[in-house]
Amino acid sequence: MSTARRVSMAGLAAQLAPLRGEIAEALEGVLATQRFIGGPEVEALETAIAGLCEREFAVACGSGSDALLLSLQAAGIGPGDEVLCPAFTFFATAGAVARLGARPVFVDVDPATLDVGPEQAEAGWAVGERPRAIVPVDLFGRVAPIASLIEWAGARDIALVEDAAQAIGARDAEGAPAGSRGLAGCFSFFPSKNLGAFGDGGLVATDSAPLAEILRALRDHGRGPDGRHHRVGTNSRLDVLQAAVLRVKLAHLDRWTRRRQEHAADYDRRFSGLGARPGVPVDADHPLSTPPAAPAPGMHVYNQYVVRVHAPRRDGLRAALARAGVETRIYYERGLHHEPCFAGAPAAPLPATDAACRETLALPVHPALEPADREYVVERVARFLFG
Repeated sequence: MSTARRVSMAGLAAQLAPLRGEIAEALEGVLATQRFIGGPEVEALETAIAGLCEREFAVACGSGSDALLLSLQAAGIGPGDEVLCPAFTFFATAGAVARLGARPVFVDVDPATLDVGPEQAEAGWAVGERPRAIVPVDLFGRVAPIASLIEWAGARDIALVEDAAQAIGARDAEGAPAGSRGLAGCFSFFPSKNLGAFGDGGLVATDSAPLAEILRALRDHGRGPDGRHHRVGTNSRLDVLQAAVLRVKLAHLDRWTRRRQEHAADYDRRFSGLGARPGVPVDADHPLSTPPAAPAPGMHVYNQYVVRVHAPRRDGLRAALARAGVETRIYYERGLHHEPCFAGAPAAPLPATDAACRETLALPVHPALEPADREYVVERVARFLFG
């Protein structure tokens, strides 16, 4: 069925079209060297991302999922350990815990920001037997309250590994970059991320030289600088072609981030004119709410622009937008505590998670979005919700 306009979620074709020449040149450079694993190209990317995150070290790996797995493994997490993590996030956060033989303890999120804070962490601590780590997630491009979580974790002598997969370039309320605090910060270069490769890729940023050395070994089957295998690792090396693509795109990240923020601000203005309320749970009288503005000097980078629509109208809105040619996504349809593989995992009460799964909907916010696209999206949302 044809529509007057089509608005995609990622907009990758339009975003990448101006970069085709730069990327082709970078890839030709790799082909000329015939070095496809490791070496100067990967090391240059690691140095650049370490600088962006204000970290001493960065270790690239095969995916964001592996970044989490390797970080927890390097921190000594293993069979029988418990790790606090949100139930409202992508599967990889808890999946990395389980793959190490450890057990996730699911915690709720703040109903306004959808991030984990000390209050939610404390509730998880109360139901766990003695968790050894916490993995907060910088959801949708907003940094979680990492400073207060580090203080909370330090008082309990547990490690904090930050899942910053959705938030590269973001800053928290104190101005610290995403991934810059705690034992390690984990990033994903999945193609739809703000800085995306042409396939999978990931990276761990840390200030710990011993941890960085262990991470380098773990990504290469556990092989140390002496060539011997002192631990069992895996094959999780970022290939040079992906590093070359990422280095080209990194030069454009600030501009793309500003575009995302401009689009989000425009959405905010347009939705506020419809009576939408920012950052509060929706109710029958106010069927739409929008994300709260990040507290200054915090900087939200909008990997996703997520609205909340009073259930059960969310699914009807999504269907209406699809008919109108507007692509949307639901992140996430169910909390991780509802996944069969995590049956029996300890969990704090999770009312905000369950509500978010029923009510949240991501709208297009990619850098290539045009003003007419945003106007069209808001008009179609208004037509469905308000007549």
